[in-house]
Order: sequence, then structure tokens, then C-alpha cells
Amino acid sequence: MLSRVANSIYWMARYLERADCVARFIDVNTHLMLDLALDQNAAQWYPLIATSGDDEDFNQRYTQADERAVVRFMTFDQKNPNSILQSIFRARENARTVREVIPVEMWEKINEIYHLTQSQSRKRSVADLQDYYREIRQSGHLFTGLMHNTMSRDMGWQFAHMGQMLERADKTARLLDVKYFLLLPHNDVWKDSAYDAVQWGAVLKSVNALEMYRQQFHTINYRDVTQFLLFSKAFPRSVQFCLEDAEAALKTLTNGNGDSKAAREMATLCRTIRNSDTSHIISAGLHEFIDIFQANLNLVDEAIYESYFEN
Repeated sequence: MLSRVANSIYWMARYLERADCVARFIDVNTHLMLDLALDQNAAQWYPLIATSGDDEDFNQRYTQADERAVVRFMTFDQKNPNSILQSIFRARENARTVREVIPVEMWEKINEIYHLTQSQSRKRSVADLQDYYREIRQSGHLFTGLMHNTMSRDMGWQFAHMGQMLERADKTARLLDVKYFLLLPHNDVWKDSAYDAVQWGAVLKSVNALEMYRQQFHTINYRDVTQFLLFSKAFPRSVQFCLEDAEAALKTLTNGNGDSKAAREMATLCRTIRNSDTSHIISAGLHEFIDIFQANLNLVDEAIYESYFEN
């Protein structure tokens, strides 16, 4: 497969997963504040910016991290490369260049999401955008279904699946970080309280994990939620599940050859996650663990670029 085609398919899937996850971030933050009856103030919206890694860009162009500014930045800001609007635009552009190798139904779904986003782009409040965020999430499910049910399991599918799983692993980790930042000022008061359980329940709902979590754990607490979302081997949005799926796709692409830089970096990251322990992570600091994880995930992405897309 040409490196240009592989790159476009990989990023098409990553950008669509990114749009889906940003919609989830905003949704879970909104529900956390409602559950705690907190004011819609800057202190409760800035965590979304901090955990997205885009705080420097945001601070250069916005004076206050209130609802209006954060929603605009994360949803419709054309200068923010990680906004929903830009993610969908880039997914569409990548899909357009490879229309001959993806099913027409996938192209039509991406086009539909793009035009939906354009039609909603003048709205600014979370209340006005709730239906839109729901549509983005539902469209993410539909796109994944189309990808799994209409694409041959050739190299194109492996690149798309690998990109989707790496993006999902990244965003699941960041979602845990949103919760960490939101509770940071009140951590000693609310840890293991009823409020804490309500909030972790909202986090689980944001990734459609609540029912699956309850099948494994009887109560909702931060230790078990962290264990489930980081290390579940069965739940398809846990970090470990996503990384192992991405690693399997990469092995298929390389016919099991682990000598490439991408294969080595992926194997190292997967091994680190498998050897990690929830109790140690929590005692050492969940935020610090996620920071290190993000840095290592970036190394994997750079290695994939050098191995497959650079030439």
C-alpha cells in the first residue's frame, strides 16, 4: 500500500475517533457539574483544556476559561487543530483522497457528519449543543460499525483500526485526567464519598461503560474505575484493550516482524501497561502516570510515521 494512502486512512480513523471523544469530554464535564450542583464557572471548565494538552494555545487566544470560551475552542474553533470541527474536516479531507479504497458508505457517513457540524457551528452553549454532541457520538458508533462490516481485513483496515485504537487509548486516559483535575481542590473531602461515586458513574457513562463495570464490580469507587478503564482486557475502550488491538493490527501489517521501530515502541508501551499496577499508580499519582503514558504514546505515533508514512 502506498504510504500516502496508508497515512490518509490512519488519520481518517484517528480524527473521527478524536471528534467522538471530545464530545464525550464535554458531556461528562457538564454532567459532573450538574451532579454536584456546581456553578458553571471557569474553575470547572478549564480542566477540559488542561487535560487536552491545548492549554498553551487556548491561553494565547482566550482571556477566560468559561463555558462559552471552552465550548467554542473545543467544538468549533477553526484555529484549534483538535476541535471537533477541525477533526471532522481533516477526517473528511483524508477520506476524500482515498475514496477509491474505502466503501462508499463510510465516505457518505463522514460527509454527513461534516455537514451536520457546519450547520451547528453558530451555536455556543452546551444546552443548545446537547443534541449535536449526542449525534457526534452516535455517528462515531455508526462509522465504526461500517468500518468493521464493510471493509476487507486488508492493510487499509489494519491502518484504520490501529489509528482508531491508539486515539481511543489516548482519550480514555485523558478522560480519567479530567476527573482528577475536577476533584483536585476537594480531593480529601470527596474521595470515596457519595459525590465521588456519582462522578465516577458519570465518567463510566461517558464511555458507555457503566453496565459492563457493574458486571465486574459491586460498587463505584475511584480505584476500581481506574482499574477498569486502564486495564480491563475485555472492555473495548480500556487503555490496555485498545493498545493490544493496535499492537495486533501492527503485527498483521508487519507479518509478525518485530524489528521495525514502530513494532519496538508499541511492544514497549504495551509491556509497560501490562506490568503496571492500579495501587502503585494511585499512590504515585494518576495524573503523573497519564503524563508519562501520553509521552510514550507520542513515541509510538512518531515511530509509525517514520516506519510507514515518511517516504
